[in-house]
Parts: sequence; C-alpha cells; structure tokens
Amino acid sequence: MRSDLKGNKRKRTVGFAFAVRGWKHAWKERNLRIQVGVAAAALVLGAFFRITAIEWLILVIVIGMVIAMEMINTAVERLLDYVAPEFHPKAGAIKDIAAGSVLAVAVAAAVVGTIIFLPRIAQLF
Repeated sequence: MRSDLKGNKRKRTVGFAFAVRGWKHAWKERNLRIQVGVAAAALVLGAFFRITAIEWLILVIVIGMVIAMEMINTAVERLLDYVAPEFHPKAGAIKDIAAGSVLAVAVAAAVVGTIIFLPRIAQLF
C-alpha cells in the first residue's frame, strides 16, 4: 500500500487525512492520552483563572510541544520496532533518547504551568 496516495485528485485533503490517521495510531498510546488529559486540565484551569493572553499563548505552545514530541517519540519507537524487532542496544539507546526528549519538554511545560497557576492557586487559600 502506498502511503502517499500519488495521483489522488483531492491532494489538498490527503495530507490532512494522513494527519488524522496518525492521530488515530498515536491515540493508542497511553502516555499521549494522559498528556492530552493533563493539557485539557491546564486549559480548564486557564479559563477558570482567566489567564492573560500572553499566558494563553505560552500555555498553548508548551502543550503543543509536549503532544508533538510524544507523537514523534511514538513514531521513532514504532519505526525501530519495525526495523529492529529483536533487542539491540543501539535501538534501545535511540528509544531512550527520544523518550528523554519528551521528558525535557514535559518538564518545561510543568515549569510553565507552575509559574502560571501556582500563584493563583495559592490565592485561593
């Protein structure tokens, strides 16, 4: 099966269709579902606390970064599982590095969330 649908008359929608299909594949990953849940909670908190436009901008950017990096990590893991189905130390190291990149942006997002929400949460008490 060709993945690029060459010759498709509706080329404008083909890329979007692949992206939606990619989301469906990635959604099977528990970590992505957890991260989307955390993102939804952050968005609800943002609305509840009426954060500023700049805070919204930063929040949406870090949410997008975490979700995109998790999807890239998933793609790397699946590619390596396909190319090297048996354990190989180099494949393991590549997977670890990809997972570490998710951790890096998740920590940055947590710091952003803490800076934005902690003072507001503290004011409630």
